[in-house]
Amino acid sequence: MKKLIHPIAGAIALLTIATFWLSTALSEVVGSKEAIVAVKTAIPWGFLLLVPALAVTGGTGFSLAGGRKVGLVAAKLKRMPFIAANGLLVLIPCALFLASKAKAADFDTAFYGVQALELAAGAANLILLCLNMRDGFRMTGRLKVRRTSA
Repeated sequence: MKKLIHPIAGAIALLTIATFWLSTALSEVVGSKEAIVAVKTAIPWGFLLLVPALAVTGGTGFSLAGGRKVGLVAAKLKRMPFIAANGLLVLIPCALFLASKAKAADFDTAFYGVQALELAAGAANLILLCLNMRDGFRMTGRLKVRRTSA
C-alpha cells in the first residue's frame, strides 16, 4: 500500500506547489490586482491539501527506505530537511504575509520583496521535489539511468 500512496501523495504535493507558483507568476504578469488578491488569499487554503500530502509523502518515504541510507535513498533523504525547512520557515510565512497584504490591497515594496523571495524559495522546492521524484522513478525502474561513456 505504501508503494501506491507514496507517489500519489508526492504528485499531489508537487502539483500543488507548482500550482501555487504558476498562479502567482501568471497573476503578476497578466492578471489584475483582483486576480493577485484572489491567488494570494487562496494559497493559504491550499495548505489544507499540501501539508497532509507532504506529511504522507515524507512518512511513507521514510518507511519505504527501511533504514537504508545509501545511494538514491540517501540523496532523497538529504534533500528532505531543506524542503521542509524552506516550506516551514520561508514559504508558509511568506504566503501568510502576502495573503494579509493582498487582502488589504497593500501592494508596496515589502509585498513585492516578499513575493520575490516566495517565488525563489518555491522554485527551489519544486526543483528539489522533482529531483526526489526522478530518483524515486530510478529506484523503481520507471526511469532508466543514462550511462555516459568517457
